[in-house]
Amino acid sequence: MKKMTEREKNKQMNKEALMSLGLYVFFFIWWYGFAYGLGLKNPKDYKYIMGMPSWFFFSCVIGYIVISCATWFIVKKFFVEIPLDEEKR
Repeated sequence: MKKMTEREKNKQMNKEALMSLGLYVFFFIWWYGFAYGLGLKNPKDYKYIMGMPSWFFFSCVIGYIVISCATWFIVKKFFVEIPLDEEKR
């Protein structure tokens, strides 16, 4: 673990918080786009994938897989382990 000053820690934590917020916004747009984009049709006109309406399959099933992979990637690539205990002087 790399020694970090308080300023560096705060900068990293802010960066991680913004990335987390970005992932949440991405997932919400993904979910909303598929749920309301494909789901506004007449139910008789729905296409089904594995017994589920396509809007549900893409918004909830595929969306969950995509956001899980994206979260794993972001955490592995950009998040840093930061010691939160106070440094001894």
